[in-house]
Amino acid sequence: MSPKAPAGTGTGRILRIELRRSAAPLAGVLLLIVTLALLQLVNGPWWTGAESWTRQWTSTAWWERFTMVLMWPLAVTAGAVQGIRDRRSGTSELLAATPRPGWHRATTTAGAFALSLTAAYVLVFLYGGVRVLANNGYVHLGWLPVLAVGVLALVAGALLGMGVARTVPSALTPPVLALGSLTAVLVVHETVTGDLVPNRIVLLSPALSQVYSAFLTVTWRVHAGQALWLLGLAATGFLLLVARKPRARLLALLPVVAGAAVAVPLLPADNARNYALDKAATALVCEGRVCVTKLHEPRLAALKGPGEEALRLLGRLPDPPSAVRESVDPWPGEGNGGTKAPRSAPVVATPVPADVVPVDFAAQALDGATKDEYTRALLAGAGTAPCLDADTSDPTEEQRQASYKTEVVRELAARTVAAAWFTGDLKPPRRADWPRADAEALAGPAWDALRALPPGAQRERITALRTAALSCDGDLLDVLKNGGPR
Repeated sequence: MSPKAPAGTGTGRILRIELRRSAAPLAGVLLLIVTLALLQLVNGPWWTGAESWTRQWTSTAWWERFTMVLMWPLAVTAGAVQGIRDRRSGTSELLAATPRPGWHRATTTAGAFALSLTAAYVLVFLYGGVRVLANNGYVHLGWLPVLAVGVLALVAGALLGMGVARTVPSALTPPVLALGSLTAVLVVHETVTGDLVPNRIVLLSPALSQVYSAFLTVTWRVHAGQALWLLGLAATGFLLLVARKPRARLLALLPVVAGAAVAVPLLPADNARNYALDKAATALVCEGRVCVTKLHEPRLAALKGPGEEALRLLGRLPDPPSAVRESVDPWPGEGNGGTKAPRSAPVVATPVPADVVPVDFAAQALDGATKDEYTRALLAGAGTAPCLDADTSDPTEEQRQASYKTEVVRELAARTVAAAWFTGDLKPPRRADWPRADAEALAGPAWDALRALPPGAQRERITALRTAALSCDGDLLDVLKNGGPR
């Protein structure tokens, strides 16, 4: 009888050895530290607003994909360091002479890297997920494809690094791959190069753009195209890792070519179709006449009372609104087919039904608002949405910028006076950005002039303002003063 094999032998034992002695654990730890340091210690757009990486599950997964700008080159470099291990240690010929198949050893090494990088990536997401739960974030599973493609990207990057380094076992290979992969990701990154690179090529990068809205999700075409491309990249890396002859190395390039050939036509040509509104997140949850999206369901309790009060006060007008509803601006790919307008351009609000009072928690700065502040925000503009976007952070032509700022200030002043007419006292709007002080200077005289009119005339002016605001026609401050657009 042959002697019994000792316990713990086989693939599992070899995998544990690779996890202890290869570069895989160090790569995972380094990836974990760098990603958490970037998201937690560096002040960036992932910290602020409803799109913060700790406010919503999809945003958490999305911002982690954004960090692929650094994570993916790190995975490629770590794989390359592992790939030259045998040549660096002088054991290449010895290992080639052993009866164990080369692909078997390559599989355990690749498996160790896959486990380590996956664990690091998932731990970062879980950390963000715990913060989301602490912030009472919307619970769903729509983030799974975003996370899964990110894991696949890291594994594919590590395998590519191993395969290239095994093919070119030079000490210069890891630094060259590090610089090359970082440059490649940056060159095609939408946030870095804008529209200079075709969208289909941009999407071959594992790094997503920044999060535009908490209501958005990545479309299935992007997920499918990126997954096919990354699978081809991973297969090429693995085949290069096990190839021993020039012909085999040449054939190893077929998967990445095939993956690109299938993925590129599948990926959207227009960047407006990279993302779409998340139908589950934007579904309405209502209590009586007050509705919010599923994403903001915890805010419904705070909005219900002020919403009903605002509807009661608006009942003084002819044809008053009958519901309060959270508004969600459509993404350009959702039915209107355009590309996203620059943030500095005058942005006209999406038309809202006349019988609805719209709510935008972010634009109206309602975080931590009192009941009175909620009510005033709903009554602003006599229950209408702003026509102009107050964000002018990106400079345009100086004359156009100055004109636009003036229009925003005048609209904000008129909307503030309209809210005061319902409540009986003039208070500044709940916002701390630049239009506030300028708007207050215009709102005071307009409020005094409005109160000097007979009650019936006041009501007519507010009704005219509401009509103009619903159609975004004319200067609202002029409407208050003259009773109609000039």
